[in-house]
Amino acid sequence: MTSTRREFFGLAAGAAALSAVTPAQAQMVKTAAKIVILGAGAAGTALANRLVRRLDGAQITIVDGSKDHWYQPGFSLVAAGLKPPSYTVSQTTDWLPSGVTLKRDFAANIDPEAKKVALQGGETLDYDFLVVATGLVLDYGAIEGFEMDLIGKGGVGSLYAGPDYAAKTWEAAGKFAEEGGVGLFTRPGTEMKCAGAPIKHTFLIDDIARRMGGRSKSEITYFANSKSLFGVPIVAERIRMVMDDRGINYQYQHVVQAIDPGAKKVTFTTPDGDYDLDYDYVHIIPPQRAPAVVRESGLSWANKWEDQGWVEVDKHTLRHNRYPEVFAVGDVAGVPKGKTAASVKWQVPVVEDHLVAQMADQAPTESYNGYTSCPLITRVGRAMLIEFDYDNNLVPSFPGIIAPLEELWISWLMKEVALKATYNAMLRGKA
Repeated sequence: MTSTRREFFGLAAGAAALSAVTPAQAQMVKTAAKIVILGAGAAGTALANRLVRRLDGAQITIVDGSKDHWYQPGFSLVAAGLKPPSYTVSQTTDWLPSGVTLKRDFAANIDPEAKKVALQGGETLDYDFLVVATGLVLDYGAIEGFEMDLIGKGGVGSLYAGPDYAAKTWEAAGKFAEEGGVGLFTRPGTEMKCAGAPIKHTFLIDDIARRMGGRSKSEITYFANSKSLFGVPIVAERIRMVMDDRGINYQYQHVVQAIDPGAKKVTFTTPDGDYDLDYDYVHIIPPQRAPAVVRESGLSWANKWEDQGWVEVDKHTLRHNRYPEVFAVGDVAGVPKGKTAASVKWQVPVVEDHLVAQMADQAPTESYNGYTSCPLITRVGRAMLIEFDYDNNLVPSFPGIIAPLEELWISWLMKEVALKATYNAMLRGKA
């Protein structure tokens, strides 16, 4: 055990060392370009920090009206009673570099033909380059009968809605873990950020219920929206094996359409028609879409994800297919995979490379291969470190040390300890 712990902290130290190796050492490029970044979340902030170290004279403006920055990978831990909400909250301005202008506002209109962004406060920004990093919106309104004040009451949870809602989710989930009953764990029919999160929550509450005494009195079912438990076949099969081993039921092609909190019933749509199920605890993750300002901008895909509005970009360069001065990064990017913080870590350097290369009249060299990482928690103290690419290949960062499909405590520590430090380094543009 001592040797394994030493390996973990050695890995963490190595990751920190790698974080310090950035393009900051490269020669700066002189430019007067106007760059507008929409969104100061993980993607927008990380890119801003990297660009100020690469560009001399650029006018970099980041637009975001949010006071708080949320460390969203921590929501799963808050919703299981393992971390307080404060663990996930910092200030937006804590992470922004000098040399960048922050507009505390939100975009009201994007005109890619005129290369202008109108803000809700009335100001209009011209740009030479636009980076759409708005994140996504949670469409709770698409679920009939759902109201935000349901979260934490009457057995309803939803960890995605924010730190406080994640804590309220634990209030409902903890009661279920202690008392038992029927637990329904769901995911939406749309693309979503961190597709492993609903599975993590299922596994965590199952494990905590065993510790608190309610599992023997519980029936737990996970409802997948498709014909698979996960988008990567080999991972889906491993998840199925774990669920079978722990007596967790699963259903395919079930999507929540409505909730009746008074009757404690959820309506599912399935290929065989709609039907209702009773619950004592239900975890709801709503449909997820690009913000309305993006969906209405003409930047979205026209022939896929029509109801979701993800930005139409080349999946390897993250450059817009019709407007070459526009990029998208993070959750809002219309690529087959990549709605995780780990994906952002690999997407941002690609956008940086293409922007800087264009200003320097050079050929870009970076390409995004769809890298996505999911530290898939299976119980308190155990996780599987799942890493994969566009082709569903497993691409482990620590081959021979961390087996990707095994439930390991070292993978848990990567999630519970090392991930936040890496995330913070990424925000600073150093990872």
